[in-house]
Amino acid sequence: MKARAFSYVRPATIAEALAAFAASGGEASYIAGGQSLVPALALRLQAPEQLIDIAHIAEMRGIELADGWLRLGALTRHVEAHDHPLIATHAPLLALAAPHVAHPAIRNRGTLGGSVALADPASEFPAMMLALDAEMEIAGPDGRRRVPVGSFFQDLYQTALEPGELLVALHLPLAGPHHRCAFDEFARRRGDYAIVGCGVVLAMPGRIVDEARIAFLSVGPTPLRAHAAEAVLTGARLDEAAVRHAQAALASDLDPAEDELVPAAMRLHLARVLLGRLLGKLAEAS
Repeated sequence: MKARAFSYVRPATIAEALAAFAASGGEASYIAGGQSLVPALALRLQAPEQLIDIAHIAEMRGIELADGWLRLGALTRHVEAHDHPLIATHAPLLALAAPHVAHPAIRNRGTLGGSVALADPASEFPAMMLALDAEMEIAGPDGRRRVPVGSFFQDLYQTALEPGELLVALHLPLAGPHHRCAFDEFARRRGDYAIVGCGVVLAMPGRIVDEARIAFLSVGPTPLRAHAAEAVLTGARLDEAAVRHAQAALASDLDPAEDELVPAAMRLHLARVLLGRLLGKLAEAS
């Protein structure tokens, strides 16, 4: 199958992109890396009358420290999340997750903004935005706004983005000297969608956990925070007992749907195993 015929425009600024969408009457799609949109076009799962190519908008590029945050332009490539020194220093969880994203060809083209805006619950970067407590900078006809990540992911492939709006940047709090992080996932083959994945960020001056943030992918219709497990860990000494209690708390946090390939009970079991491994790794390193 081939994509239906469409017109193509390549704006140079965010304002031009928003104007192009408005002029289309809403019958347009933005495209940057195209790693999700192009297959959808080929299968006619999406059939816009116009593609608005935002890949050349300079305002949406760049990785920098700004006002006490790490600002990532939405056009930051997956591969940059793995290689960029500012990300390695101030948001190392992204650098740990990046090698698990698909394959090199996709990482070289795909963008962080595209991944987060698509909000695939099996993707690594949306869940890591939750673990890092990010804020999303959104541009629209009425100006710009920043949306906390806890309000951004709303349902399966649904976000706080209104029709025609653009996710232009991701803002991440800076990792402190006492922050520890870990990421891993279970997948049938490296590069496949994860059966379950998890990112953990702990603030630990010593062996006592001051703050815990745990986010899972592939366990629900959106990326999910494990609030009950976090509560168990906060204020506790990170030892075997705390790890077991956090694993048990996942029964309150996660309710995976039944799947003909991966039963819900198996996915929950793998989530517990994965969390145990990550917390054990952080305990050993503290």
